[in-house]
Amino acid sequence: MNVSSPTSEPADDSFWQRPSPDAASLGRPEPVEPTTPEPAGYAGPPRTDNPTPAWRPATIAHPPPPRPMPSQDIDALDEAEGSARTVTFGVGLVTGAVAVVLMCLLCARVLF
Repeated sequence: MNVSSPTSEPADDSFWQRPSPDAASLGRPEPVEPTTPEPAGYAGPPRTDNPTPAWRPATIAHPPPPRPMPSQDIDALDEAEGSARTVTFGVGLVTGAVAVVLMCLLCARVLF
């Protein structure tokens, strides 16, 4: 089989033509139809061996139950929350007052 291009110019396009159907075979085997075996019924998963008696890992002793939490003083918590709220509102009022004074100064400077 020659896979290189011819060096001389062909007289016609016969070089590029398909071979005739009655030409000799190129050596390829004839395709064989695959045979499919009869499908066997599903027999299920394979059986497994029983585990040995010592298949479980060693267990650790159970820890003691947690200690009880200390009781909460609800009145003291309410008083602390109230004082925290008062401080927060106070800081907010002071910040707001400073912001209003600064805005008035800036607007007065722009207008006058």
